[in-house]
Amino acid sequence: MNREPVRTQALTKVFYDESRGQVRAADEVTLSCSEGEILGLLGANGAGKTTTLRMLSTVLRPSSGKAWIMGHEVRDAPEEVRANLGFYSASTALYPKITPRETLRFFATVNRYPADRVAGRVDHLIERFGLGDYADTRVEKLSSGMKQKVSIARTVAHDPPVLIFDEPTVALDVLNAIELREIIADLRGEGKAILFSTHIMSEAEKLCDRIAVIHGGRILATGTLDELRETTGLHYLEDIFVRFAGARNAGSAERENAG
Repeated sequence: MNREPVRTQALTKVFYDESRGQVRAADEVTLSCSEGEILGLLGANGAGKTTTLRMLSTVLRPSSGKAWIMGHEVRDAPEEVRANLGFYSASTALYPKITPRETLRFFATVNRYPADRVAGRVDHLIERFGLGDYADTRVEKLSSGMKQKVSIARTVAHDPPVLIFDEPTVALDVLNAIELREIIADLRGEGKAILFSTHIMSEAEKLCDRIAVIHGGRILATGTLDELRETTGLHYLEDIFVRFAGARNAGSAERENAG
C-alpha cells in the first residue's frame, strides 16, 4: 500500500503574459498527502491552487519539477495517473442528454474500472448518493443539488485512491456545502488521500488534517492547524494566513525596490 499517494517536488508552471512577461503560476511547489488525510491547499484566488492541481491531474504539463500519484509521475505515466485520480470542482461538467446511471457507467469504464464490476459499482453509487428516483432521468432535468451529487459520484465512479476537490463549494448554498463536506469526510474515512483547495478559512479549519498555505504560487507553510498556531503565535486561521501572505508580499516588494 502506498503510504504517500500524492507527492510533488519543486513543481513549477510558468506562463507568458503579454503585459507581465513570464508568470510563475506555481513556483517550486513541494507537498505530500497521505492515505486517509485531507490536505487543504489554502490561498486567495490566483494563488496557484488550481494550476497546481491541474498539473497533478495531467491537464497542464509542468514547466519543471516532478509530481507523483500513487508512484506514477504525471509526465511519464499520465494514463496511470488518471486511473488513480478523481477530480471535482464547482465547474465540473456533466453531459446533459444522458442519465446519472449512464454517466456513472461511462466514467467508471473510461477510467478502467474492472468491466465485470461496473454494474455493481454503479448500483452502489446510485444507492449511496440517493440517486435512485432519478437514476434514469436525463441530467438536464435534474435540480442543481441533484446534479452536484451526480458530479461527486462521477468523480469517485472508478474508486480512485486519490481525490482532488478544487474550490468545490463556491457555487453551493449552505446546506449543499455542508453535505459535500460530510461526503468528503466520509471518503477520508475510507482511506482516500484528498487534496482540498479553498479560500474559505472555516472550511479549512473544519475539514483539513493539514493545511498548506499557498500565495504567489509558492507554498509558504504546511502543518496542522495547531502547528501553524504554534509557529505564528496566532489562533485564527485567517490571521495566520495574513501573517504568511503579508510576509511574502513584503519580501517581494523589498526585492523589487532593491532591483
